[in-house]
Amino acid sequence: MKTITYNKYALFEYFVLEKYEAGIVLEGAEVKSLRAGNCNLKEAFCFIRNGEVTLKNAHIAVYDKAGAFSTKESKRDRKLLMHRYEIDKIVGKINEKGYTLIPLSLYFKDSLIKAEIALCKGKQNYDKKRTIAERDEKRALERQIKEYR
Repeated sequence: MKTITYNKYALFEYFVLEKYEAGIVLEGAEVKSLRAGNCNLKEAFCFIRNGEVTLKNAHIAVYDKAGAFSTKESKRDRKLLMHRYEIDKIVGKINEKGYTLIPLSLYFKDSLIKAEIALCKGKQNYDKKRTIAERDEKRALERQIKEYR
């Protein structure tokens, strides 16, 4: 399993409650662009419309050698493929206040490209400050251990 891109920003902005694996519908030129690593998930999110999960604002760069057979829009909506019972479960939870669906990563699984999406709840400012403080403490501890050795 080779990771293409990872959304570090999502872990800072949201509490991750549940993770799901979804297939993604892409064009051939987009697959080649992903193999080159030209992708960004920082502003991406998912929504459910008509019983289908859609990935919005995921930037997959236009493959320059594709010619006339590729779309010229890098932030187009992309359909995610999931089982019906998973979608129904997610819909029930998203209807609650404060929950959203965020893509965490894109990766290769065998020859397929999969998206890891997560059901998340937004963090408040004090939660973000606590996350920063914990990260600084961990970094200081690792620095002390390195000096001790």
